[in-house]
Amino acid sequence: MTLSACSHDPVPVLATALTQAAGSGRLHLSDVICDSGYAHRVPGHFALPLRAAGADLVVDLHPQDRGPQGTHGCAICHNGNLYCPSTPTELFELSPLARDASVEEVAAHDERAAELTRYKLGRLTATDEDGFHRVGCPAVAGKLRCPLRPASMALDYTRPEVLATPEHPPTCCTRVTITVPPSVNAKTRQKRDHPSKAWRRSYARRTGVERSNARINDPATIDIVKGWCRLMGLVGPTLFLAAALAVRNLETVDAFEARRTENERRIGAGLPPRTRRRRRRTTLGDLVAAGSPDAPP
Repeated sequence: MTLSACSHDPVPVLATALTQAAGSGRLHLSDVICDSGYAHRVPGHFALPLRAAGADLVVDLHPQDRGPQGTHGCAICHNGNLYCPSTPTELFELSPLARDASVEEVAAHDERAAELTRYKLGRLTATDEDGFHRVGCPAVAGKLRCPLRPASMALDYTRPEVLATPEHPPTCCTRVTITVPPSVNAKTRQKRDHPSKAWRRSYARRTGVERSNARINDPATIDIVKGWCRLMGLVGPTLFLAAALAVRNLETVDAFEARRTENERRIGAGLPPRTRRRRRRTTLGDLVAAGSPDAPP
C-alpha cells in the first residue's frame, strides 16, 4: 500500500509505487486489475510504465476508449487489439454484459466475442525492451478464410470467410507480419480481449479488493472516515492504514481456514462441502410485481 497527499493525482502515484517495488525486487508484477478511472488516464502516467515493468493490465475500458480508434498498417485498432480491415462492423458494437444478463444473453455475447477473436491479428513475438512487438494476419494463422491468402481457403467452412476483399490490399494484407510500436493502443492494450468471457472472469477478481475496501470503511468495523486518525503528515496515517489492512487480511485468512476446516469435517462425515451463497437476482420490480407472492401488502 502507499499513501500520498490529496494534492497528488493518485494514478501516477500508484504506478510509481508499483514500478519502484518491482525495480527493487520486493514485488513481482503480474496482473494489474483496475477500473476505467485508471485505464482512461494518460498512457505515460499509468499503462506504459506498468507494461515496461512487466505488468499485464486487466482493465475496464472507459466508454470513450471502446470501439474502433483509428488504424495501424490499415488494421483496425479496437479495444486494445488490431483487427482485419474486413471485420464485420456489427462485431465492433459488442459491449460488456449487463449485471442482470440472462443465460441466453451471456451465451450469445460470448459467441459473438469468440467470432470477433477470429479476425484479430495474432501476436507473434513478445514485447522487446523498447515496447515493440509483431503481429500476423489471422488468415495466415488459420483463424479465417481469405482469398488474399490462398492457403487459408483450404481451411474448413467452420471458419468465417472474407467475402469482399479490397481492390488494393492494404499493408496488413500484403505483409506476413507488421510491427506494432508501444504508441499503438497504448491506453487500451491489455492481457485479455475486452469484453470476452476470459476478460470477464479475470476482471471479476477485482471484487475481492473492493470487499476489502468496503470492510475497512464499514462503520461497524474499522471505520476509516475523515478524522479517524488524528495525526498530521503521512507517517502516522500510513502506519495506521497499514495496520488496518493487516487486520483485514488476517480476518480473510481466518475465514478461509475456518471454511476449509468445516469442509474437511463434512467430507469426513460423508457430506458434500458447503457451497457459497449465490447472489440474489430478484429486483425491487420483481418483488412488487402484480400477482407476486413476495409482494409487500
